[in-house]
Amino acid sequence: MDCDSAPRFAELIDAVRKVATDVAAPQAADVDAKARFPIETLAALREYHVLSAAVPRELGGAGCTMEELAQLCSTLGQSCGSSAMVLAMHYIQLACIARHGMESDYFRGYLRDLVKRQYLLASMTSENGTFGDTRSSICAVRRSNGGFQLDKDATTGSYCAHSDAILVTCRKDEDAARSDQVLVLVKREDCTLSQTTSWDTLGMRGTCSPGFKLESHGAEEQVLPVPYADISAQTMVPYSHILWASLWWGIAAGAVNKAANFVRGQARQNPGTTPPTANRLAEVLVQLQVMKQNWVSAARDFDALGDEREPLAGMGWALRLNNLKIASSEAAPQIVHRALQIVGILGYKNDSPFSLGRHYRDALSGSLMISNERIGAKNASMLLVTKELV
Repeated sequence: MDCDSAPRFAELIDAVRKVATDVAAPQAADVDAKARFPIETLAALREYHVLSAAVPRELGGAGCTMEELAQLCSTLGQSCGSSAMVLAMHYIQLACIARHGMESDYFRGYLRDLVKRQYLLASMTSENGTFGDTRSSICAVRRSNGGFQLDKDATTGSYCAHSDAILVTCRKDEDAARSDQVLVLVKREDCTLSQTTSWDTLGMRGTCSPGFKLESHGAEEQVLPVPYADISAQTMVPYSHILWASLWWGIAAGAVNKAANFVRGQARQNPGTTPPTANRLAEVLVQLQVMKQNWVSAARDFDALGDEREPLAGMGWALRLNNLKIASSEAAPQIVHRALQIVGILGYKNDSPFSLGRHYRDALSGSLMISNERIGAKNASMLLVTKELV
């Protein structure tokens, strides 16, 4: 696919709305109940070339901005939180390649192939023994004769068994410090995954992200030619926090939409009167709007930086992104809770068309995906030395 025939954002958002309504929503309850991967939704996203939205147009992708990618994730999140999380995680990994691998003939070729074949990219950044610190690795990539070997014992492998490739963090070599990391593209056919834990979780059950032991090999050119420290600050962190915030908003918006339908039903039963629940609906819409403006403004300011990446390494942006993550992950379950109070027992029942159990459980995951307590501690440390408070 060349840049002239690549889908534009308007086509992609229409496609995602259709997938969300026709595929993701009808399958969401079954995906959640069985903790299974949303295969139908991903197949539909592939059909509409949504998985290559973040690939630059010069390589055949849509070249979507951060704000546009966030809109795609938030739209899907209103129907299925697990599907939206998979899409967001894929975009995060894809952005790491698109923003840090463009000087490599190998990665440019890989992105062209991704556009044609709609590869799904997974993530493996955790590791047993690092206690949740993604900026530290025990495992190391071993290079010889133009190839590499990489083994990792990960506490979580984001939907790795269902992906076409996995981006894996590790030390750049066996003599490197734990923080001296690189990011390696591991093709699914070049690795062995041995599942070490289960994925029977409270929410986000369809993301299918248990622990794995990874044994892999490949060509040395599959190691991204930029230190992971730069990739993390300039791409991994901003894409993660903004896209996650957008999909958490989508989950909350989905819950509020159900509450709104419930209130309208009450109003139809008593024409000419405003049900008491309408006032509570108006109040929760304020929270929902504030939450959206938070991630939209961050996405727009990120896009305004263009090719200027130095500010992203500063404490000002670090604090802003951390605060966005904390605020959004805390706001989403609060909004869903208020929607539940509006709907009442019909929102509490799992067999009701107004059921909000899945929304509630999915929204609770946000504060745990990189613990808010850990992020808050980092903020506290930065506030002692920075003057960039606003």
